[in-house]
Order: sequence, then C-alpha cells, then structure tokens
Amino acid sequence: MPLNTHLDELDKNILNALMVNARVPYAELAKKFNVSAGTIHVRVEKMKSTGVILGTKVEVCPKKLGYDVCCFIGINLKSAKDYPSALAQLKALDEVVEAYYTTGNYNIFVKLMTRSIDELQKVLIDKIQQIEEVQSTETLISLQNPISRDVHP
Repeated sequence: MPLNTHLDELDKNILNALMVNARVPYAELAKKFNVSAGTIHVRVEKMKSTGVILGTKVEVCPKKLGYDVCCFIGINLKSAKDYPSALAQLKALDEVVEAYYTTGNYNIFVKLMTRSIDELQKVLIDKIQQIEEVQSTETLISLQNPISRDVHP
C-alpha cells in the first residue's frame, strides 16, 4: 500500500460526504456527484483496500456517559527499551483512550477520560504510576475541547 494514495476530486468528494454521514446511501452520493452508484461502490472499496478508509464508527458523547474529566498525561520512561512493555500496560487501562509515542519532553503522551477528579487520582496513583517502567508523569487537565475534527482529503 502506498503511503500517499492518490485521490481525485470524486474520491475526495465521496470521503468528505462519508465523513459527514457514513450511512448515506451510495445511490444518494451517486446522484449528488452525477455518477452511478456502482462507481461510488468501486471508489469506496478502492479506498478501503488501500487503507484510506479504515472503517466506520459511532461517535459518542463522553459527558453523556458520565466522563467529565479529560486529561493528558506526559509519561517519562526509565529507558527507551521500556516502551513496548509500558505501552501494553497502558493499553490494558480502559481510561486511556489515546496514546502517542513522542519526541520532546515525554516518551509517551496519553489522553485519559475519567468520571471525576477522584477517579483520575486513583488511576494515576494506583495504575499508571504503578507501571514499573514509568519514571515520572505530568498531568494536564483539559478545560474544554473547542476544536475537534478529522483531517480533510
């Protein structure tokens, strides 16, 4: 699979439409872009096979599910060789919703969601800081998320 898959304008239009509503019928897209539904199907399958489209998912509102605290934790490891083991342990924590291997001040940067500050404290003390490979952490609590969007084709 090429790193940068070439997308023409129709591909980009299809992607943009699916990013707004992944459940839109191919026939509706075909009418909108003045092509056949078969063309839409072929283009979508091509983008799936090349890895441009990874899948579809339901987006949920964390606050509606009781997750009121979003924070980011910078993690310093004792050694770079500790990355695979630390990552596996972080992956096992339901509260960790994203993780990045980074350059700069931290080896790993994670996004964590909890229901309360008390729960955050317990996760930090009883789970993350108990990981043997973790040397230190720094926590940044998010006050709001004013920008959240996908990249555009």
